[in-house]
Amino acid sequence: MIRTLFESPSTYRPTAAEMAAPPPEVEAVLFDFSNTIFQMIDLETWLRRVGETSGRLALLDEPGAVAEISRQLREAFRLPAVVALQEGRDLSPERHRLAMIGWWRHADFLRGAEEEAYGQLTAPDAWIPYPDTGPTLYALRDRGLRIGIVSDFAWDLRTHLAHHGLEDLFDGCVISYEQGREKPDAQLFLKACAGLGADPAPRSWSATIRSATAARPPADCAPTSSRPRTAPANAVCPTSSGS
Repeated sequence: MIRTLFESPSTYRPTAAEMAAPPPEVEAVLFDFSNTIFQMIDLETWLRRVGETSGRLALLDEPGAVAEISRQLREAFRLPAVVALQEGRDLSPERHRLAMIGWWRHADFLRGAEEEAYGQLTAPDAWIPYPDTGPTLYALRDRGLRIGIVSDFAWDLRTHLAHHGLEDLFDGCVISYEQGREKPDAQLFLKACAGLGADPAPRSWSATIRSATAARPPADCAPTSSRPRTAPANAVCPTSSGS
């Protein structure tokens, strides 16, 4: 059973050599947004919000209802037609909406309530920071580091930052739908680093993930969600003297 609408495991693991190398001096940190510093509300909470706005809330009180919706969503996401819709979905709000509706129509509870579902997906309070996000951002600020976001996202994620009072902690935000590009397009990272006034130094990006992690609170500050979480920083822009 899936417990959140979006589940994406980390696809990058630093090598032993990268972990052992001394980190270069860091002047700025770039974060991903989804599953890194923010997460979507859990699946049942989202479904109940959809139920409230579509008049279907009572259906969720039937035994096993949420588990069955979860099963249908999981199976539908494997369908070739649904998979094809996800290609380039974060390049525009329109493509993302079509990708979501094309997926959700395979779940009985969501069929016919796709617009309400999308509204609850993009609501300001539908995305919440991990418990350690705030402390991490403030710790980086205390060190005098500039902070940015590079994210594949199909609407203005700044609304979620603002809802939780965190928008002023970021010096820049590069979002795929605004740029017409998706990661791993290097232009997104180059633009973000330029906006922060930091040398991108590509040879140092992967090595400096380790130094960014060192700024985080202890491991016991774990997210409460069961969703796999990506690395805390996608890339770090070191100074030009970084190795």
